[in-house]
Amino acid sequence: MKISDALLPEFDQEMANTRITLDRIPEDKLAWKPHEKSMTLGQLAGHVAELAGFGTMIMKSDSINFNPNEFQPLVATSRQQVLAAFDEQSAAARAAIVRASDEHWSQPWSLQIQGKTLFTMPRVAVVRGMMLNHMIHHRAQLGVYLRLNDVPVPAIYGPSADENQ
Repeated sequence: MKISDALLPEFDQEMANTRITLDRIPEDKLAWKPHEKSMTLGQLAGHVAELAGFGTMIMKSDSINFNPNEFQPLVATSRQQVLAAFDEQSAAARAAIVRASDEHWSQPWSLQIQGKTLFTMPRVAVVRGMMLNHMIHHRAQLGVYLRLNDVPVPAIYGPSADENQ
């Protein structure tokens, strides 16, 4: 089985679960945050939506040289805006995954910050770790934000307290 074929069911499930979660963000609470050190709900939702696009960058390049001073993160201004960004970026990432050969998956990929290499790993490990797992981590944070704002938390890997199946 090709690496792409093995990864796609997980990718599709995680994108569907992420979209369901993003679809719950309360538009009247986008500036809310649970702690002074936390992102606002709008920042977190934007970050979750953008992470799908990271998959496309990983698939189309051999490295990214990230410069925090030049990066303009997406901050959700509405539910529709963040869903549109997520839908576009997840579709592009899926298309890039479908096209990838096993050889492409096995090639090294590097993350650099301002020219300093943080790590180099096979592309498949980067997609799993830096895109999918990173998205799952922040989607879980978003679930906590929903709970703290009395928004029903979607069932993701099984029932939630709000959706007992």
